[in-house]
Amino acid sequence: MTPTLRTKLPAVGTTVFTRMSALAAEHKAVNLGQGFPDFGCDPKLQEMVGEAMRAGHNQYPMMSGVPALREAIAAKIDALYGHSYDAAAEITVTAGATQAVMTAILCCVHAGDEVIVIEPAYDCYLPAIELAGGVAVPVAMQVGADGYSVPWNQVAAAVTPRTRLVVINSPHNPTGSILREADLHALADIVRGTDMLILSDEVYEHVVFDGGRHESVSRHPDLAARAFVVSSFGKTYHVTGWKVGYVAAPAPLTSEFRKVHQYNVFTVNTPMQHGIAGYMHDPEPYLGLPAFYQRKRDLFRDGLEGSRFTLLPADGTYFQCVRYDAISPLPEAQFAEWLTTEIKVAAIPVSAFYSKPTESGIVRFCFAKKDETLALAVDRLARL
Repeated sequence: MTPTLRTKLPAVGTTVFTRMSALAAEHKAVNLGQGFPDFGCDPKLQEMVGEAMRAGHNQYPMMSGVPALREAIAAKIDALYGHSYDAAAEITVTAGATQAVMTAILCCVHAGDEVIVIEPAYDCYLPAIELAGGVAVPVAMQVGADGYSVPWNQVAAAVTPRTRLVVINSPHNPTGSILREADLHALADIVRGTDMLILSDEVYEHVVFDGGRHESVSRHPDLAARAFVVSSFGKTYHVTGWKVGYVAAPAPLTSEFRKVHQYNVFTVNTPMQHGIAGYMHDPEPYLGLPAFYQRKRDLFRDGLEGSRFTLLPADGTYFQCVRYDAISPLPEAQFAEWLTTEIKVAAIPVSAFYSKPTESGIVRFCFAKKDETLALAVDRLARL
């Protein structure tokens, strides 16, 4: 008889992404739910990984990451955001961004510490806080005709003497909004003179549209001095299944981060690291990413322009949020299921990104798909 195990995550079940992808497969629906491309990466990147394998780079690398990759990451951050991280002491390669987020939270959040989380929030934040013994303090974004925005006065009001960490995400999943310079200044005003830390999830850093500038925390010295900045090669190079990301943080924070990192993954896929390091010598793949995805965003938006969906602004990421109140009174989860089973297009209910039931009448589509995939989805959705 199997002993009873008391769960550490009583509120956690199968993720909404897994459920909706399974439903899409069952009903042969176009899957615009889970956020991954249905197209391949650059064959040159694949070849570089193959070359690394053939060159014998198949054993454990350094715990913190292959030096050439950490140096390439540091050089990129310096070139784009003007912040100089020490590649040896302040850059750590991780097994994707989710592991980076989990490790950052575990290394700095103690039992009873409070963590401010901006909602809707990517679904790995809250379980990580709970596993660390922390207390999540959600602050809901405001949503109107101009899209989503962070109410910084409410963030400031949520701060207590127990606040240890603020988690931010820009470009933002699921809303497609971005933080601008004024937002970062507002955050700086909140944390100034405190011991609060920042976890900045920037996995879509290279997917900002309409000539906008990604406001990395790394651009702002006062914020960078207290921040774990997370990014992901999976999002940048269309290789989400490789699960390679990184964290940039000041040396004292990195030292604590690596204490946990070495025991929850130790290190990360060696040939992938060598291949990505070589591929990063050419910045064009990430510098050209905004135009690549903006074309897909515009293709998707133009196709829905005359429909009964109300399109919210999509300033970054490869997600488009829409209101559907002119189509159905159903709650978001039920509407997403109906859309998948009856219209044969899968979406994700934005309500799934809140800690408590929150209905806004909004679902999220992913447009990181082949043009023919988007065309098929638009044809079905525009009939509603």
